[in-house]
Amino acid sequence: MLPIHFAPLQGYTDDVYRRIHHKMAGGIEEYYTPFVRVEVGSVRSKDLRDILPANNRNVPVVPQIIFNSRKEFEYLTSRVIENGYKRIDLNMGCPFPLQAKHKRGSGILQHTDIISDIIDGVKEHSDITFSVKMRLGWDNNNEANEVLDILNTIDLQHIAIHPRTGIQQYKGSVDVESFGHLYENSRNPVIYNGDILTLDDIHRIEEKFPKLKGIMIGRGLLGNPLLACEYANNEEYSNSRRIAKMLEMHEALMAEYSKILKGDTQMLNKMRTFWEYSELLLGRKPYKKVMKSGNLKNYLAAVNELKFL
Repeated sequence: MLPIHFAPLQGYTDDVYRRIHHKMAGGIEEYYTPFVRVEVGSVRSKDLRDILPANNRNVPVVPQIIFNSRKEFEYLTSRVIENGYKRIDLNMGCPFPLQAKHKRGSGILQHTDIISDIIDGVKEHSDITFSVKMRLGWDNNNEANEVLDILNTIDLQHIAIHPRTGIQQYKGSVDVESFGHLYENSRNPVIYNGDILTLDDIHRIEEKFPKLKGIMIGRGLLGNPLLACEYANNEEYSNSRRIAKMLEMHEALMAEYSKILKGDTQMLNKMRTFWEYSELLLGRKPYKKVMKSGNLKNYLAAVNELKFL
């Protein structure tokens, strides 16, 4: 039985969601925060609130940082350490152009000189355990090979690899063959990440790569929050059971977000993201009715109808 890690998704897996999922669904070894980043010379206050220990009480959370230089790495690491953490995840995988064009996320994979400098910084933090989340490269599958040579010079908690390039974002097929090469040649433990949506997907990957340290899931858990539990119990749950759990979580999230969001529009925009990856579970017509609700009243009516699916 492999540990299941919950991948971070900006705008979805904030501290409120993590607390609710951990309490009501569970089955997760570690939750990774959406990346903490430098913006206009400092850390966004929103990012710092998300990693505050008080907002993650009893949740096995790992802060993730994104950077384009040794300077940013050191600054962000110090801010995370200030909050009492001894584990940090390094984002070398974010595919979104807004970050990648500034040599962050998967955009840094083309710049092994910067990565080497950052890894020198990692070596100086002997009191911190680091892990890496990365892709095959920015625009070709070979870039990760050179990066792996650098990562093989240090001890990491693990390397989580999403077998697509940055420019693919989430389009096209995952390159399992390229993943296998990195998996075989990494001297650090490896976690698989990418297109895990069902219990069969998990079984297929763990059978193909028996030395894996774990499996990381993002969109699959958003679409079915009970997926890790299904794996732990080796049982595929019914859609009605999955939807019932999502409705239970939805009610709890509404109660929490109502304390921090202002007005119906903010609440509507936030709560619709909860269902964004659940079309396969709900069916196209109910899904569209929820996602296309123009106001909070219609939205809540559409959500209420889901209990009859």
